[in-house]
Parts: sequence; C-alpha cells; structure tokens
Amino acid sequence: MLFILPCLIYEKLGFLGPKGKRIFLFLRGVFGSTAMILLYYAFQLMPIADATVITFTTPVFTSLFAWIYLKEKYSVWDLFFTIFAIAGVILIARPPFLFGYNTEGMEENHSYHLRGALAALGGAMCAALTLVILRKVGKSVHYLLNIWYYVVIGLLESIIVLIVVGDWRLPHCGIDRLFLVLIGLFGLGGQIFLTKAVQVEKAGPVAIMKTMDIVFAFLLQIIFLNKMPTWWTVSGALCVVASSSGAVIRKWYQNSQVRHQC
Repeated sequence: MLFILPCLIYEKLGFLGPKGKRIFLFLRGVFGSTAMILLYYAFQLMPIADATVITFTTPVFTSLFAWIYLKEKYSVWDLFFTIFAIAGVILIARPPFLFGYNTEGMEENHSYHLRGALAALGGAMCAALTLVILRKVGKSVHYLLNIWYYVVIGLLESIIVLIVVGDWRLPHCGIDRLFLVLIGLFGLGGQIFLTKAVQVEKAGPVAIMKTMDIVFAFLLQIIFLNKMPTWWTVSGALCVVASSSGAVIRKWYQNSQVRHQC
C-alpha cells in the first residue's frame, strides 16, 4: 500500500475505479489475496518446491473457469491437461489412501503434507479465478488499480484471519522481521512485473516463462534450505509443467489462428 498509494495519486487514478468494474476489482482482490494466504500457509506445511509446483496448475484451472464463467471453448485437450495436472498434484501430495504411509523425503507427517498440498491447490484455484476476472476486466482498468484492490483487501483479510486464529505476534528475532519486509517488497515487485509483462507481451510467452518459478524454487530450496527434492516431487513437477505449458501453448495457438482468420 505504501508503494502503490503515491503512484495512484501521481497518476490521478482515484481509489475505486470505474463504477461498472468495481465488483470485479473487489473479487479480484478477494481471490488474489486468498490465493497468496493459502500459498504462504502451504509453504509452512510442506517443502517450497512441492507447494510451488502445485500452484502451477493455475493455467489448467484458468481454462476450466474461463469455460464456465466466460463461455470460452473447453476441448478434450483441455480436459486431458486438467487430468494430467491433477495426477502431478497427487504424486506430490501422496495421499495415504493411495500411497500408504511411506514418509520418504518428508520432513513433516502425512497430515501436514496433505494439508499443505490442499492449501496450495486451493491457492491455485483462487489464482485461476483472479486471472479470469482480470481477463473479464481487460485493459479498461489501470494495472495499478488492480494491484491496489489486491493489497487493500489482502491487508483486511490478513487482519481478520489473524484475529480469528489469535496469532497476532511478530517474530522475536530482528532478522526474521527483515525477512517479512522483504516478502512484501519482493511480492509487490512480482505483481508489478507480471502485470506489466502481460500488457507488453502475449499471455502465452509470459505464462511459459513463469514456469521458471519451479526451477528457481528447486534451486533456492537446495542452496538455502539444503533440502533435495524427492523423485515424487520431480515426477509431479514434470506432469504439472507439461500440462500447464500444453494448456497455455494451445490457447496461444488458438488465439493466433483466430487473429489470422480476422
């Protein structure tokens, strides 16, 4: 909020947005902030790489929700990508009723790991709904207003959740407080760069490049946390990356064909 507020004032954009778009901006804020809260919750319950991979089912769910709410075409290929992505999530989550209670490569017990996987999957679905809403709004709303609703509602939602769970406390160590500030700065930077990227480049290449998140998650987990990913995670990652990239490339190809026909 501290970074976005001066930009809104400088650009003279106001704080509410166009009247006909406010409900969509509000929903964008709700789903966007919920997705982030669920992702951070997943990070606390399971390895970062596992949670990051699951969040990359977002493009697959985006196609599904766009078919439901925007009446976009949903083909057999899209269904195949959805099933393939869910298979990847199952390989990472390893629910006991399918895999037994083998905890190889897990630092946490099955309950925490499964809860983390469900939280990451819920975050991916909320992120997909956010993208559908952004697609509905289009370029009729300035990207700063999109981020403004996200941070304001995210602040309110975080306060409500902290009050409900009764865990309103800061870390005792000063370096951990610095890390909290860095999370905010890097998160804001990621939102700005991603929003601008979609405006200056087609969504297809942007979404494909964003799969580098998985590579960075694996590398940073190994370098800073000294934790090697399991073969289950790698196999699930390959399934998720293949399905999400396939969904994005197919949608990109379809849009290119439509433009050529026009």
